[in-house]
Amino acid sequence: MRRQPPDLLSHARSMRREPTDAEARLWGLLRGRRLSGFKFRRQHPVGRYIIDFYCARRKLAVELDGGQHASDEQRQYDVLRTKKLSERGITVLRVWNHDVLQRPLEVQEQIWRHLNADDGDSQTP
Repeated sequence: MRRQPPDLLSHARSMRREPTDAEARLWGLLRGRRLSGFKFRRQHPVGRYIIDFYCARRKLAVELDGGQHASDEQRQYDVLRTKKLSERGITVLRVWNHDVLQRPLEVQEQIWRHLNADDGDSQTP
């Protein structure tokens, strides 16, 4: 396993200390293996990227998107980023911030479905 650049790790730590409202809400649903026992990390560095929420067991990245992700430039960057993460075997699930804030249980269920896509006998969250 390669060591991450110190500036990337420092940035990830500062992002953990100052989460957005949507990040704080989603972390409350995912932390402590609250979602069917799956462990998530938040602001997890992978390569040169920092993933908002990451489940290593399922190689699932959950990315929260605010309004800035609607611009053409940002969408192009997000497509490239998703491609690079996919090359590492990571599935990227993008979720809008307002969905987390307005419909958190629906978002939680959507994440649960991705986590259990391979399990035929899974129980609900």
